[in-house]
Amino acid sequence: MTRITAVRSCTVRVPLDNPTSFSTRRVLARDYALVRVETDDGGHGIGFCYGGSSGGGVVTRAVRDLLAPGLIGEDPYRVEGLWQKLYQEAILHGRTGSVMRALSILDTALWDRNARAAGLPLYKYLGCTRTGTVPAYASGGYYLDGKTPAKLGEEVAGYVAQGFTAVKIKVGRFDLKAEEDWISAAREAIGPDTILMLDANNAWSDLTTALRFVDMYAAYDPYWIEEPFSPDDIDNHARLAQRTRVPVATGEIEAGRWRFKELLDKDAAQILQTDACVCGGITEWRRIAAIASGYGVPVFPHWFHDLHAHLVAAAPNASMVEFFPDDQVLNFRRLVDRQIEVKAGELVLPEGAGLGFDFDEAAVKKFAIEGWG
Repeated sequence: MTRITAVRSCTVRVPLDNPTSFSTRRVLARDYALVRVETDDGGHGIGFCYGGSSGGGVVTRAVRDLLAPGLIGEDPYRVEGLWQKLYQEAILHGRTGSVMRALSILDTALWDRNARAAGLPLYKYLGCTRTGTVPAYASGGYYLDGKTPAKLGEEVAGYVAQGFTAVKIKVGRFDLKAEEDWISAAREAIGPDTILMLDANNAWSDLTTALRFVDMYAAYDPYWIEEPFSPDDIDNHARLAQRTRVPVATGEIEAGRWRFKELLDKDAAQILQTDACVCGGITEWRRIAAIASGYGVPVFPHWFHDLHAHLVAAAPNASMVEFFPDDQVLNFRRLVDRQIEVKAGELVLPEGAGLGFDFDEAAVKKFAIEGWG
């Protein structure tokens, strides 16, 4: 019987080339926690997660001190059982946040290891609904110093020229007039037929203010308004959804199937953005997607297209992958040894075993603030 012999982890910090802003915060660097699970047959699998602008080490400590000891000597194919074991170990320390991200990383590494051992791409190992390519939308439109609406228009028009039929931009940072100039420039640049998604990143704290902005946005035919409120303010998500024709999307930093069921029960999200690196790993992501399917709700996973391309290919109600055309914001791309291929605005599914990539060890060493241990 195959056994897990080692769990190695490290923390890296990758500076952004340019300070990048959202509606309520500014980012100068990104921390990532990385994991490698090794087995006695010489196999391995990798996992990873975003740990914030300065807190990646917290996630790594949760891996090392809390969860990794529970995997040593275990059968890597016992994925569901190991998920439950780790969840019970973590239950007093955090059912969301850094501890659940640590569980997510380890769960991803187990699935990757097992798919590699089978000699199959992860999406085929999971039992896919799609092969070849998966739909994707180009994610960008961030607030940068000196960036005008005209420059935003040039950016999103460039995505359309690359073949993308859907793009996403940031909203919620400016006043009402400036926001209309911003979104108007984007819509004019991409034309009426390209899907336009709007990401507010928790911009508003009250329903009245949110409605003023969303009512204005509605004239520009947005596909969704993403994270209008704090993720904990589920009731206001539901109230907004009842009062606007713009679908509400959320869930990128939620964890656990029970929290997502609450969103669905309260009609607080017409679109879920479940992130496998955050919610509890691939195991929990699949459970959440299945629950959402029962409600007739699609899943558009957040971030990490290198992982989520596999999951979108393997879930019937997963619609599109969020794709970052460059490494300026999702600079995790600098840490891997191969990039996913883009073809006519869709992502080409890898044919290599497992995730289809590994960490670029030279890049990991360059950016590490806490080396492999």
